[in-house]
Amino acid sequence: MSIGNLPEDGNSPEDDRLSIGRALQQARISAGLTVDEVSSSTRVRTPIVRGIEQDDFSRCGGDVYARGHIRVLARAVGLDPEPLIAQFDAEHGGRPAPTAPAPLFEAERIRPDPRRPNWTAAMVAAIVAVVGFVGFTLVRGGDGDGSTVADDPASPKPSASAPTNSAAPSKPATPNKPDPSDSAIAGVPADKVTVKLMAEGGQSWISAQDHNGRLLEEGVLREGDSKTFSDSRRIDLVLGNAGAIKLFVNGKEVKNVDTSGAVQRLSYTKGDPEAG
Repeated sequence: MSIGNLPEDGNSPEDDRLSIGRALQQARISAGLTVDEVSSSTRVRTPIVRGIEQDDFSRCGGDVYARGHIRVLARAVGLDPEPLIAQFDAEHGGRPAPTAPAPLFEAERIRPDPRRPNWTAAMVAAIVAVVGFVGFTLVRGGDGDGSTVADDPASPKPSASAPTNSAAPSKPATPNKPDPSDSAIAGVPADKVTVKLMAEGGQSWISAQDHNGRLLEEGVLREGDSKTFSDSRRIDLVLGNAGAIKLFVNGKEVKNVDTSGAVQRLSYTKGDPEAG
C-alpha cells in the first residue's frame, strides 16, 4: 500500500480509534474499579458515569460540564485527559471562544490620585501617638511607686541567721512526662487531620479528597514513594491495593487496613484514627 492510500477495507486510522466512553470504560476495568467506586472518588453521579461510558453526554448539562467530567474520570482511571478532551472538541464543534479581557484604561481609572493627602491615615497616626504618650506616662508613674516600696526601711528583710533551706524558694513541681502514646501525635497539628501514605509492599492506585469533596491527589503511588494530606475536618481515601500501603493518621500507624489487596475506601478525622 502506497503512502497516502487508504487500507483495502476503506477505513481510515481514525476509524480504529476507541471512542471516548469506550476508552474510559476499558481503563476503569484495567484499574480494577467499579462504576460506583469511580463515582464515589470523583463525585460524578453514577448515571452520568454510565452515560459517558456509552458516549452519551446528554446528562452532563452542556459541553463545558462534559469536558470537566471527562477530565476527572480520565484521571481517576489513570488516563491522560488531554487527548480525550481534544477528541471531544473535534466531535462537538471545538472549544468555546475565550472571553475578551477588560480594557486596560478601566483598571487605570480606579487608581488613587497620589497627590491627594490621606487625611484618614494622618488622624490614625495622631491618635496612636496620643495613646502611646498616655501609656508611657502611666508606666513611668507605676515604676516610681514600685521603687518607693522597695526602698521603704520598714519593709521586713530576711534575717542573716535564718537557715539556708528556709530562705530558698520552693522548687516548682516537675511536670509529668508525656505518655509514650501521646508522643506519636506530637509532630502533627491538633486542629487538623493529617494522613500519610507510604507504598512499601508494591504500588497502589490512590485517591484523596478533603471534606468539601475537592480532589487532593489521585493516581499511582509507586513502591518507595509517600504522600501526605491534611485538612481541617476530614480526609477521604480510596486505595486500589490497600495491602501495599503503610498508613499513618494523625501521627499514628493504622494497623487494621485490609491486606488482601482489595480496594479500600476510608475516612479519617481529627484525633485518634478510626476507619470510616
